[in-house]
Amino acid sequence: MAERSALHQRRAALEREWARWVPAQARPETLELRSEVAESWARSLSIVDPSRDSAPAAGDEVRSRWRESPLRAPVTELADELRSIADDAGFVAAVTDESGTILWTCGGRVMRRRAERVNFAPGGRWDEPDMGTNALSLALRTGRPSSVFSAEHLVAALHGWVCYCAPIRDPRGRHLGVLDLSTTWDRSHPLAMSTVRTLVTAIESRLQAAPPATPGIRLSCLGSGSATFDGVPLRLSPRQLEVLTLLALEPGGFSPDGLREALYGDLPVTSTTLRAEASHLRRMLGGGLANRRYALTAPIDCDAVDVLTALKAGDTATAVRRYTGPLLPASEAPGITRWRDHLEVAVREAVLSSREPDLALTYGERHPFDLQVHEHAHRLLSPGDGRRGIAAARLHEALRD
Repeated sequence: MAERSALHQRRAALEREWARWVPAQARPETLELRSEVAESWARSLSIVDPSRDSAPAAGDEVRSRWRESPLRAPVTELADELRSIADDAGFVAAVTDESGTILWTCGGRVMRRRAERVNFAPGGRWDEPDMGTNALSLALRTGRPSSVFSAEHLVAALHGWVCYCAPIRDPRGRHLGVLDLSTTWDRSHPLAMSTVRTLVTAIESRLQAAPPATPGIRLSCLGSGSATFDGVPLRLSPRQLEVLTLLALEPGGFSPDGLREALYGDLPVTSTTLRAEASHLRRMLGGGLANRRYALTAPIDCDAVDVLTALKAGDTATAVRRYTGPLLPASEAPGITRWRDHLEVAVREAVLSSREPDLALTYGERHPFDLQVHEHAHRLLSPGDGRRGIAAARLHEALRD
């Protein structure tokens, strides 16, 4: 009885803090709120409408995302256990991808129906720019387990909930998504978080037991640069990363003079310097780089190439989702600069040509000063769509700056 009374008091105190700060869109300055919650409110208030009634939908591609997700197999193996826990304790369980889009849920009929009212269901987007402060968005942002109780949620429609969430990582430490257990605030229980952690450990152990990565090179060059070879991280210099990126984007390869120009432009760099860089990279790739005409002979999987492939197929949604940043933004190599501009223009034009407002909103989140994209999103969204406020706020901020 005392525990239930404490929950009521805590909820009432949080409702008072919410009413004090959120409607006024003021930065919270109070000891009543946890710092991570107050900071999330401050970040979210300018872009998320606290009165929205549900999470935005990611679109039809969520089914294909789940089919392709590395989480599908381990979650399917644990599905019976997850359903049992959710049914017995009155929870809804959810698994998201790395963007915060829910891919899979389970729970009893009553709780699932209640969750569906706020689109806590496959396709719902629960990252911070879409739904403000919640356990899923905090876990995605911090990389740590998070819980959010009642009026700690920025969106008022979630004040009847308590959520417990933990991130899921693959064997290399890469974030794949989160596992969340949610229920009504009055069922808040201190053991819920340990249950989430245990389930995440079970999922991650099954990922550890998964077949080894496909042999070859995996290159990430959008937003930042990193690479692995046969699953082992490569310690590449910035120049070697530029070489690998150019070879991925130009599968036909380069003549020595062509690669030197793409890397150095008019700088007086000798062919000896280029050969040394190529020789070092060749050793790291186990000989997977031809030496007369510079071209890769090892298979490569590259995020920038994935974007180009999606654009060529007319799949703008996949291109926007995978275009996580400019190509090697710190590089000044002429060949990289040309490809960087090509990708930026191609993705942006595809967004502006699309009639899907979700694409403009996603792209606009990463490009806060792009007036035309914000105007496009605002124009596509109907006056009754709560997301129109996000586009309007971004447009206002871009005009002000």
